[in-house]
Amino acid sequence: MATQFLSSFKYSDSLTVVGISICTAVICEAISYLLIYRTNSYKSLKSAIDKSSKKLETMKTQDSISKNKTKKKDRVETSLKDASRDLSLFKFKSGAVVAVVLFLVFGFLNSLFDGKAVAKIPFVPIKLVQKMSHRNLPGDDMTDCSMAFLYLLCSVSIRTNLQKFLGFSPPRGAPSMGLFPMPDQKTS
Repeated sequence: MATQFLSSFKYSDSLTVVGISICTAVICEAISYLLIYRTNSYKSLKSAIDKSSKKLETMKTQDSISKNKTKKKDRVETSLKDASRDLSLFKFKSGAVVAVVLFLVFGFLNSLFDGKAVAKIPFVPIKLVQKMSHRNLPGDDMTDCSMAFLYLLCSVSIRTNLQKFLGFSPPRGAPSMGLFPMPDQKTS
């Protein structure tokens, strides 16, 4: 009865993808909580980053440029970078488990909606985006939206906002390491 109602609904495919994306985000955050956020080592690393970033902020607001202050500032920056690196490595472990979950869900959704438009985009996207938004869809209507594109947009936005809501976003002072961290500006 409920599946018959949903299948007759105009936006059922879109809502199914969005709903599964929400459920996946909640499951991934639960896994992250179990493997990362509730552990003592995460809490100590997060407090070390917060403490170092506050100390660094106060040092930057002071105008004294003495040699001792510069060395102390360099030590605080180094400890902040080290703690941030350790936190990233600590999070990497659960990232692998979350990646497997996301891979399985994407495969499931791909088998359900392969070759089926799940939404309409109100504009024609640029060529670079068209390859993702019109992936595996028949026809030349570039306003058709594939499951992969909708799932990608939903996953990115929902998971990020869920992390902020639950308080699991990275500490505010943590430098963004990324794939290619910026080199130190110090000259010897």
